[in-house]
Amino acid sequence: MKTSTLKKLLSVCLMTSSFFVNSQNKNKQSLTVLNIDSKNVTADANTMGNMIRIELEKLDSFAVMDRYDVAYMIEKNKINVTNCYGQTCLTEIGAIIGSDKMFGGTVEQMGKSIMVTYRLINVKEKRIEKTYVHEFLYLPEEIQNIVKLSVADMFGRSVDKALMDKLSKPFEFDNSNNNPNEDRLRLDGPRMGFVSYTGELYDRISESKSTGGFGAFPVMFQFGYQFEKQYLNEGKVQALFEFIPMITGLDQGYFIPSATLLHGIRSNINGWEFAFGPTFNLMPMANGYYDENHAWRLTSSWGNNPDNSGKTIPFQTEDRLDSRGTYLLHSAFVLAAGRTFKSGKLNIPVNAFVIPGKDGWRFGISFGFNAKNK
Repeated sequence: MKTSTLKKLLSVCLMTSSFFVNSQNKNKQSLTVLNIDSKNVTADANTMGNMIRIELEKLDSFAVMDRYDVAYMIEKNKINVTNCYGQTCLTEIGAIIGSDKMFGGTVEQMGKSIMVTYRLINVKEKRIEKTYVHEFLYLPEEIQNIVKLSVADMFGRSVDKALMDKLSKPFEFDNSNNNPNEDRLRLDGPRMGFVSYTGELYDRISESKSTGGFGAFPVMFQFGYQFEKQYLNEGKVQALFEFIPMITGLDQGYFIPSATLLHGIRSNINGWEFAFGPTFNLMPMANGYYDENHAWRLTSSWGNNPDNSGKTIPFQTEDRLDSRGTYLLHSAFVLAAGRTFKSGKLNIPVNAFVIPGKDGWRFGISFGFNAKNK
């Protein structure tokens, strides 16, 4: 008894659901998609038609005829749709199968592009109601995304603008969509800029050479080269390692080599990036002390004075930056951020960086350039 009642309730539910679906479809015009002409792309005419049919169903604006119903109607009426892509042919078939509208078009390679052309045909009025033409980059492996974007765009639906740009604009920032077999955006190339010093570093660089300073202006020119390796390039972000050897101070007669290792992320949308990591440079260091007048003295100067023979230095000694000292390896930590600007095939990265330290902070800015690699 219970089983019989349950079956009746289920039957009523299904009938009610079917009624509402049919009522909704009655308010929509019927739309039929046959084959879509395709040339030199990964999908044939039949597959292309099926992909477009699915995207049209997602819009929920038409009563899209199911592909099996289409196949049945074609077989029943003995219609040959092999080369039926034009307005006249589609209009005639639409009248035979009783469809309000027909959807036709072409997706084909033209040079380095995939040209998408769609037409929405009003069968009763025998006219093209809507036409859509869009040129995409030649990315046959992205044909499904191309169909998805183009169908939605044709009927005024919102689309992923960033993805549309990447599949359409040749000089958009590169990523796994528009350069699937390349590691882009790559910014290997020369770097140049300036670094400024603060705190004790500022004082030592400005100080006279006679007291261990450098007698230089505390803003120095830098130049070098950036090498980078990307290990992730998906969606909107890429992750990468950067190696940057630099030379600082040649403009003021100094040769200060350095090497920086950065780990960073870069946006494929607008070129913004952030990176951090260690930097190593060779700096002249000397051991010394501050005397009672707070004047810096080298430890060696204590022993050179005969009056101090055998006496212990009564001041605390330390190692510090000194132009008279020995070059030693010095390490620090870098935080950098910047953005890449584009001009045609030219990439122009501009970055600012900061290097904190107990003896003073270093601030700098650098820029470079490279051409888009192939």
